[in-house]
Amino acid sequence: MQFEWSVPTVRDRVVQAAVLLILEPIFEADFEDCSYGFRPGRNAHQALEEIRENLRAGKCEIYDADLQGYFDSIPHDKLMACVRMRVVDGSVLKLIRQWLRAPVVEEDQQGRKKIGRNKTGTPQGGVLSPLLANIYLHWFDRVFHRKDGPAQWANATLIRYADDFVVMARHMGPKIQDFIEQKLEAWLGLKLNRDKTRIVNLRRPEERLEFLGYQVGLAPVRTDRCRHYWRMEPSDKAMEREVDRIWEMTSRKQGWKPLPELIGELNRHLKGWTNYYRLGQPRKAFQRLNRYVRQRLYQRLRRSSQRPWKPAPGQSAYGYLKELGLIYL
Repeated sequence: MQFEWSVPTVRDRVVQAAVLLILEPIFEADFEDCSYGFRPGRNAHQALEEIRENLRAGKCEIYDADLQGYFDSIPHDKLMACVRMRVVDGSVLKLIRQWLRAPVVEEDQQGRKKIGRNKTGTPQGGVLSPLLANIYLHWFDRVFHRKDGPAQWANATLIRYADDFVVMARHMGPKIQDFIEQKLEAWLGLKLNRDKTRIVNLRRPEERLEFLGYQVGLAPVRTDRCRHYWRMEPSDKAMEREVDRIWEMTSRKQGWKPLPELIGELNRHLKGWTNYYRLGQPRKAFQRLNRYVRQRLYQRLRRSSQRPWKPAPGQSAYGYLKELGLIYL
């Protein structure tokens, strides 16, 4: 097994940031409205709202794509051709080419190091990498919306966040699938992960679409089981990751931290998590996390001294945690 990295230095990051300030407005003028990732004034919530609007419009069959190692597989020659369509300054083009071809340190299990250069992909951790990735997939956005693209002859909708994207239509026929796969693989030289790429039909109540940490699907109305609505909530994978993170933050390894300090750290983390997962109907997910956080902190109280902790008369453990400032989602 080999490990490799090519992380830009501070000086590189400063120069990349300066180039980004110059190039971003130039390419922003060309980008399509279907792109939401790593763009000023756009975010994942807007992409998710667009999915919900298209579901309401009846576009319930979805091509859920997964690009295999996208950021590591962008062909340098084709990417530079895309950049040259809007940038003619030779010094800027030379800088970008140097960043793409930056040395990569490879290390095997014996600790032996070897320096090489990648022929594909964008620099890991590079300030300019998200823009370069958007520039390359922008051409898929363009052909999708051309007169001979699925947006015209199938009334299909493309929603893309960086390398994650879905195509929504009333009927996902072979013609749309062939178009997507031909343009991505044969034309752009990318590779679809066939094991994870799938067609989702959300007209079926048991089907779910997972996108950007959320899952979307039909759910019965509580007061009328014959009626359904589009339910959007944190995905099972997102919940598992969050539970693991809370367990890590409250594990025995953190036993040296004073409880008020630990609660402060948990609050900051939980606020960030809930700010992202506030869309849709996250109530059940929030209740589950509330119970789990209280349970973990109660266990912390019980093992914090030689004698088992007991609340004061008339006070519960959860009331005590609330007095210490623990937030409830």
